[in-house]
Amino acid sequence: MPSPPGNNTAPAAGHCAHPSSGNLHPTETWVIAYWVDGLADGLYHYQSREHRLEWRASSLTASETPGLWLGFSSIHWREAWKYGERALRYCQLDMGHVLAALAYASALFGWQPRLVNLDHDTASHCLGLDRAEEFAGVEPEEAEVIVAMHVPEPGAVPVPPREWDEWSGLPSKLDPNPLYAWPVIAEAAEATRGEPPLASSPPVRGSSTGLASRPRGNDGIAATAVILKRRSAQAFDGVSTLPLACFRRLLASVLPGGSPVWDMWTATPRVHPVLFVHRVEGVAPGLYILPRSEAGVADLGAAMRGEFEWAPADSDLPLYRLIAANAQRSARTVSCHQDIAAHGAFTVMFVAEFAAPIAENPAAWRHLHWEAGMLGHCLTLEAEAAGWRGTGIGCFFDDADHDILGLQDERYQVIYHYAIGMPLDDTRITTLPAYD
Repeated sequence: MPSPPGNNTAPAAGHCAHPSSGNLHPTETWVIAYWVDGLADGLYHYQSREHRLEWRASSLTASETPGLWLGFSSIHWREAWKYGERALRYCQLDMGHVLAALAYASALFGWQPRLVNLDHDTASHCLGLDRAEEFAGVEPEEAEVIVAMHVPEPGAVPVPPREWDEWSGLPSKLDPNPLYAWPVIAEAAEATRGEPPLASSPPVRGSSTGLASRPRGNDGIAATAVILKRRSAQAFDGVSTLPLACFRRLLASVLPGGSPVWDMWTATPRVHPVLFVHRVEGVAPGLYILPRSEAGVADLGAAMRGEFEWAPADSDLPLYRLIAANAQRSARTVSCHQDIAAHGAFTVMFVAEFAAPIAENPAAWRHLHWEAGMLGHCLTLEAEAAGWRGTGIGCFFDDADHDILGLQDERYQVIYHYAIGMPLDDTRITTLPAYD
């Protein structure tokens, strides 16, 4: 695609560094700009290789009101060629990490992003992804969500333009000779389309604690440095003990009020961390749970093993010990026998309220994975800031997870694993400056 008119660099995007399943990055970014300095009004595609915006179309609708929106889409094939049918799940987890990265980046600029409540077809039309003639013979692109980047007043979420003219550029084909096909991915994607969840009043538990509402940026560490140096751990040392203060800060970040992410994602919390604690200062090894809502405490307690202790394990945070035990072998086994799940300070199973939200709205299947990805992103940035490191674990045995927890039906479902520890450097990996 040709370069857009005006300044076509994208400095803010550099602050949105995020991990991706298998480093495959299936998420595409789109920009809709109105009265933005240095950009002509219109639709743009972000080209990550050269860190620039590509002009796509001009708007048919005039506006006197400035506006900036970011749209996101997934190319399932980027994951499917390697992971098969798991690709759709991985794309949704990646989407959660992207949204969390966007929330942190927005906070650095003092912006307040909000999800735009659009159905799939409308979002696809806004981003030009429904132009069938352009995608003929090319891997399809699935519209996910559009975010209004600056909404100063609650409830006043501006809707982006929907009609475009003077189209420019064509999508590229990724794989001219695919060896396999997984039609169930397209079927599941179609079945789970829908609007993003509407804002609700988040539960107050955890949001008023000193940890969750601690001032940001008071640690002497530049936020941009943390964001841009973030990497996914390849291995942990298996011996380092996580300081208790760091552990509590990590957990506080995933509670309502504990991160800029939860200023953007204000839907009722539906995903709850269960922790295999291995090496944390002052915390006995074992299985713990951090319900993120009052309802989560009661409902999870009724759904899980009756012999669990549910012993309060922190004076400020809603952390409960379920059982004291050496959990390293169990964490490794349920995480597809990966050593990294046992060698860190702790490993998380993200347990989602599953059957009821999906029965009410099938799109909740996507949103639960987004929420899990956001939780993982909060943990990994807090760990990075403290000199530790996180990594997502997409391969796990959910039936074995459920056996450990005593879950008997689909009211709850484990949808993501995450591990935090002291990283070991892999000398085979070279780190170069971004956009050198």
